[in-house]
Amino acid sequence: MVFFLEPRIGAGLSGYVAEMSAAFTCASLGIAPTVRHSDYIASWLSVLRGDEKAIFRAASQASEATDYLLAFAGSDE
Repeated sequence: MVFFLEPRIGAGLSGYVAEMSAAFTCASLGIAPTVRHSDYIASWLSVLRGDEKAIFRAASQASEATDYLLAFAGSDE
């Protein structure tokens, strides 16, 4: 699965998408999230404020990644 982000936001935002997906996945599986999820996600707020739609694109991509991972949950493969 490959995600493409707006070039002006920067490639580093993929880390934000990954961290958000990790938080979503932990919540879905009942795993207690670490403080690091919220701290890391919060650190991106200043970047995301520059583009009012960036948070929605990132959340959508994080949700897609989580859905992809959860499709394997309980799989014997």
